[in-house]
Amino acid sequence: MTSYDLDHHGDRELAPGLADLAVNVRAGTPPPWLREVLRAALDGVAAYPDAGPARAAVAAAHGRDPAEVLLTAGAAEAFVLAARALPSRRAVVVHPSFTEPEAALRAAGHPVERLLLEAPAYRLRALPADADLVVLGNPTNPTSVLHPAAEVAALARPGRVLLVDEAFADTVPGEPESLAARRDLPGLLVVRSLTKTWGLAGLRVGYVLGPPELVAALAAAQPHWPLSTPALAAAVACTAPSARGEADAAARELTAHRAALLAALPPGLVVGEPRSSFVLLRVPGGERVRAALRRRGWAVRRGDTFPGLSPDHLRVAVRDPATSRAFAADLAAILGAEIPGPLPTTTSLPAAVPEEHR
Repeated sequence: MTSYDLDHHGDRELAPGLADLAVNVRAGTPPPWLREVLRAALDGVAAYPDAGPARAAVAAAHGRDPAEVLLTAGAAEAFVLAARALPSRRAVVVHPSFTEPEAALRAAGHPVERLLLEAPAYRLRALPADADLVVLGNPTNPTSVLHPAAEVAALARPGRVLLVDEAFADTVPGEPESLAARRDLPGLLVVRSLTKTWGLAGLRVGYVLGPPELVAALAAAQPHWPLSTPALAAAVACTAPSARGEADAAARELTAHRAALLAALPPGLVVGEPRSSFVLLRVPGGERVRAALRRRGWAVRRGDTFPGLSPDHLRVAVRDPATSRAFAADLAAILGAEIPGPLPTTTSLPAAVPEEHR
């Protein structure tokens, strides 16, 4: 199996003076009202955190019972808890996707198989019938693919835990393909994050939704008081109806901003049909292009640390149209200088991916 740096994340691309297109946190966040919530919560930090109100708020937002909610220190903790608490004989991670779930499974001693989806559409395909732990993202980081809810739900079955990473679900207006409210699917665990839309990467706020027995198993592997009082206050505030409405409005604005980025980019570079807050590009000479972008002041996410992608893949966060146009102009200038003539379109899998994992 090809080796990838599963511990590499977008924040490692940043440096002073670079415009951040590498991290998918929404620009301009947290909003002022949320900053006030966090400041007010500091008055209560002398007491131990009480997770009850936040658990109830999350449950209400998704039409769940509080027993079906586990609050976590970001989505990353949810993956670690699942790896520690859930036994598996055959764990399958659908890639390309966020690498933290596979890293957590391997750290906990699970043998992991990769199911690599094929470019350019990266559509779901058949899983091993005896896979008893399946992990996938929706929308998927880094491909920005949004899988139909019916296709994801069809993967659930008795005897299998289906762990769906929905950290970017609220970047899609109306969350049409989310399974967060589904209580009828056996073994379904949905992981959500408040990091991206609300600018809380440094606070660490996420949660898991699922059957009470699975939630209880994950909770048993979790230390006491995993979320701070400010983080719990943020969970209450960001799952309130008014905040969810604001998040949907932000998702609609994002849709327009993404369209502006796609229109500005040189043709033939975008892989698939992006639906989230980032797009995946494949550019010739990706490592040289990424270095040239840094010299021009841009940080983008390298793609070769994601299983199934290559050094020619770059993930680019969606920003406001003016920023996107400036970035696209610099990218076009770099590509034009290095590779005269029409830009090639390349959408096949990298040759480095072994045939048995395609």
